[in-house]
Amino acid sequence: MVDIHCHILPGLDDGAVEKSVAQEMAAMAVSDGITHIVATPHSNYRYQFDPAVNRSKRDALQQEIGESPTLLLGCDFHLSYENLEAVRVDPGRFTINGKQYLLVEFADMNIPPNMDQVFFDLFGQGLVPIITHPERNPLLLENPEKIRKWIELGCLVQVTAGSFLGRFGKRAHHCAYQLLRHQMVHFIASDAHNASSRPPLLAEARKAIAADQGEQVAAALSEANPRATVAGQPLPWLPEPQPLSPPRRWFSLRR
Repeated sequence: MVDIHCHILPGLDDGAVEKSVAQEMAAMAVSDGITHIVATPHSNYRYQFDPAVNRSKRDALQQEIGESPTLLLGCDFHLSYENLEAVRVDPGRFTINGKQYLLVEFADMNIPPNMDQVFFDLFGQGLVPIITHPERNPLLLENPEKIRKWIELGCLVQVTAGSFLGRFGKRAHHCAYQLLRHQMVHFIASDAHNASSRPPLLAEARKAIAADQGEQVAAALSEANPRATVAGQPLPWLPEPQPLSPPRRWFSLRR
């Protein structure tokens, strides 16, 4: 499997706090069946994103852990004026493995009203936005049809593996399955930050997805699509998103 969203590089953000934690995360990932990890440090108002520093950290960690898992570089790209200006100057600065796919994270309490135009600008630079963990975003939970609209524009969606297992609460759990059942998930990823509460694991979520939607879908979300992404190729599995139920019904929990 390939994990396209993981905060494994030590000392860069709120992920691995030191080298030993990063090494433990790498070992856990290998035991779980993960062969490649995209290291995605935050780029936001709290953490400076420096590709040269990231590359140096990646190279050092790769040497320490050996050949597996293979570590690639990306970014947890937060929407800000500074980031959007930087990506206009150098579109490949923040992308997964220097290709065209870009992880995009919304703030919990603010989604810019001009998001369609922001996405069109990114498309115009040859980039493909991957919206990260929308099932955990309070604003998108209230208006999930936005997600389908953005997919129809050309965006992709990554859901956190732990959301399928209830580790981010009932609403995120329910939302993850609704997105899955309406063909609005293109990747699962760990969004791991440590080796304890936020570990780099995908296998259990993959098994849950296979039980719900079949092995072909589970393999697409954890293997085929992520591998295409790190290679800069079109996704082999790209279903047509289906309309969602109205929000009131969408989040009614079964008793």
